[in-house]
Amino acid sequence: MKPITITSFINAPISKVWECWTVETHIEKWNFASTEWHCPDAKNNLIKGGEFHYTMAAKDNSMSFDFWGTYQEIIFEKRIEIVLGDGRKVTVDFEETENGVQLTEVFDPENENPVDLQRTGWQLILDNFKTYAENQI
Repeated sequence: MKPITITSFINAPISKVWECWTVETHIEKWNFASTEWHCPDAKNNLIKGGEFHYTMAAKDNSMSFDFWGTYQEIIFEKRIEIVLGDGRKVTVDFEETENGVQLTEVFDPENENPVDLQRTGWQLILDNFKTYAENQI
């Protein structure tokens, strides 16, 4: 299957966007697709070969899972390359512009859910990130 691309423009300085994307206490505040879910725990070892583990959980405690991956490459305030726990690849690019940051995620789809549903879910999380990061200025 072809990789899925999502993008957002964040009206914030690159340093703030990077911090909100990579610091555990920030991740826990934006990393969910809907108000019925949350990210009660985030561990992030942001080094090549390091892992992140994000607990994705329904607020009613009906379901939770560990969303995790291993960092393949990190270019400070520019790019993050990841292999997820299930082997899929993810690239996150941070492009600084005069008016903020263009953030682009490219990820391999999984085989369980329709591509449109995956794109929508990841975009909703990215939209949460945008709102959160812009409010941290």
